[in-house]
Amino acid sequence: MDYDTVVQVFFQPTPPDTPTPYPVAHARPARRLRDACEPLAMHAVWSRITNERLAAHGLNFLTSYVWGRAASLGEPPASLVVAAFAAFEPGFLTSVYEEARSHLSRTDLLAIRDESTITSLQQVLGEEDVTFAVATLRRGLAAADGTGRALFSGLLSLPWPEAPQGQLWRACDMIREHRGDSHIAAYIAAGFDPVAMNILTELYVGMPLSSYTATRGWSPDVITSTVARLQAQGLISDGALTPEGLRIRDEIEERTDAMEWPIIDAIGSDLDSLIEQLNRWSAACIAAAAFPPNDLKRAAG
Repeated sequence: MDYDTVVQVFFQPTPPDTPTPYPVAHARPARRLRDACEPLAMHAVWSRITNERLAAHGLNFLTSYVWGRAASLGEPPASLVVAAFAAFEPGFLTSVYEEARSHLSRTDLLAIRDESTITSLQQVLGEEDVTFAVATLRRGLAAADGTGRALFSGLLSLPWPEAPQGQLWRACDMIREHRGDSHIAAYIAAGFDPVAMNILTELYVGMPLSSYTATRGWSPDVITSTVARLQAQGLISDGALTPEGLRIRDEIEERTDAMEWPIIDAIGSDLDSLIEQLNRWSAACIAAAAFPPNDLKRAAG
């Protein structure tokens, strides 16, 4: 899938009269920080500059996304990438990962991705002073535990960019991946497989049933059988979460946020000021067409 096709599919505004996504309306501090970071953290994924420079080396949107995230882990076998990403159909992810590695070495990928993403973010943010945000995020990250968190720990192993905007991007990406790793742990502990968790998440956010799950490579048959199982368990009905389904999904969200508390605690009283800045810069990314302008997409994590 090339970048322009992805833009046509995903860069659609939030439909009018769409309610605020449930997890956003009921956000605890860790969710608020995660959502404020999301467009900045994902700049390497959605920036046109980054996508075009990687496309010159044979990568499309999907191969750039998968190899870009996985490269922080080194050059692991596909099975470990599948385990770390968690939400994707294994055969689909394996195919994309192996295709990506056939085009570009890890060293070249990281160099091109870093340089182009920082250039793009510098253009978007202009003369904005990111010093406070970077220092505050790094203070929070210094309190973060990498235990069991593969993607976060992979980013932690990379050198920090020299440019302030690059440090902002890296810090936001680390916040995102730390919470993502925690979220995977929470849903595994609750006994859900990847397909079920995708379905529960899309309904929790307010997306149509299977719309999010299908983008992770799961077949219609697998999705249908998982929906039937969740219906039998009393967690979904008529394409929506039941009260019990909402309770369980919110419990997973609460457990995820609890695992982020050391970061939130270390940020302390600067949290609101930090989130205000991050949300303003994230809005700039959306205005620059460097992140989808859809509230549901932003909240899907």
